[in-house]
Amino acid sequence: MDLFTLTLSEAKAMLDRGECTSVQLTKSVLARIDAVEERVNSFITLRGEDALAQAARADKARQQGRAGALCGLPLAIKDVLCTSTMPTTCGSRILEHFLPPYDATVIEKLQDEGAVLLGKLAMDEFAMGSTSENCAFGTPHNPWRLGYVAGGSSGGSAACVAADECLASLGSDTGGSIRQPASLCGIVGMKPTYGRVSRYGLVAFASSLDQVGPMTKDVRDCALLMNVISGHDRRDATSSPNPVPDFTAALLNGLKGLRVGVPAEYFGAGLDPEVERVVRGALRMLADGGAEIIEVSLPHTEYCVAVYYLIAPAEASSNLARYDGVRYGYRDMQASSLLDMYRRSRSAGFGGEVKKRILIGTYALSAGYYDAYYKKASQVRTLIREDFDRAFASCDLIASPVTPTPAWPIGDKGDDPLALYLSDILTISANLAGIPGMSVPAGFSREGLPIGLQLQAAHFNEEILLRAAWNLEQRAGIRGRRPELS
Repeated sequence: MDLFTLTLSEAKAMLDRGECTSVQLTKSVLARIDAVEERVNSFITLRGEDALAQAARADKARQQGRAGALCGLPLAIKDVLCTSTMPTTCGSRILEHFLPPYDATVIEKLQDEGAVLLGKLAMDEFAMGSTSENCAFGTPHNPWRLGYVAGGSSGGSAACVAADECLASLGSDTGGSIRQPASLCGIVGMKPTYGRVSRYGLVAFASSLDQVGPMTKDVRDCALLMNVISGHDRRDATSSPNPVPDFTAALLNGLKGLRVGVPAEYFGAGLDPEVERVVRGALRMLADGGAEIIEVSLPHTEYCVAVYYLIAPAEASSNLARYDGVRYGYRDMQASSLLDMYRRSRSAGFGGEVKKRILIGTYALSAGYYDAYYKKASQVRTLIREDFDRAFASCDLIASPVTPTPAWPIGDKGDDPLALYLSDILTISANLAGIPGMSVPAGFSREGLPIGLQLQAAHFNEEILLRAAWNLEQRAGIRGRRPELS
């Protein structure tokens, strides 16, 4: 058996039993990276020698009885989380050589539990995109079909996990950036409740929407990582003091008594028939497990994309103002004045999509337009959240497609930005409402491309999502199926 194919839970059990060492496990994963990375292109930064040194320290800690929950397990991280030992580029030329002076809280938590960090993963620049084609350092490929998108903005994370180049990863989700690539690459991805996981050290895109979450090979690993990264952080003013349960305890057989709401608005025009076929099949599996399937309504769904593409760019305009070429990041050295340096540095450092969203956001916040755009969008956002509150009064969770289509060829929608924006139409609402959502593999298209089922629950009800996802995973019979990259 190739060690790189293991899940976190399987590898942890082998390490605990002494059947392998972390060094052996890490060497296997690095060999896998060496074999397939040229085709998958998921890494921006890879630190193999440092990973082996971390693995050796993990083996020593295990021998001394100091093994944490992730001791010796190789993970890779989306390049939007600050790491003091590796550059944090956010997929952008403007931060190409930036080495943060501190670690994000979630990175500290991983290290405290003994995880081995392999490197940093490709992403859409500053998390702005749905395909990771906006990455300044190359586009990751979908391991299930090379030449197809891995999704975005956490495309490198999804591709890396699906290709067995790491055992698990962390991504970030602002409008679907964990769930959408997870679905397209056939892995599990969760966006926790806003505030469940600290955002300290997560480079900001849209601060009221961003959330860090796990991307894993199966549901148990998702629960395991949630146990590690969740919890209050005094350094994050938006971090919730809610107690953290043992998420692995939610993985119980049977769904009797669980009410699953299905919103008609998520099954409208534009939904690929293959996606609907797989999702309807997954709903039948949930029903076979004892769940009651009922219809619910989310009437303001049609406004989600418009609301998101006002709120997110507005917050991005504010957050990205700090990249001015003065304190850190790229600086144009040929500028003739301070204002010229600002203009030239930002023009050269930012990519086209980021500049477009900065302009949209600045316009929406400008004098005379704030009330008409940002304020109005914030008011409709409240209506969207109220839709979910009413729906969850009659159901325990909501099930739907994750994305309207399976993966598509790289470059296929490059001339149609609206089509790319609409690829997030089914995931955006969870971020606007602040609720948890996840993607769990549900099946494949007739062309062999993965399709996920999206599950959403009320605030701080991740346990219900994990229970339903785990039961679906047992019934779908596709766990452990992997792309042929050898």
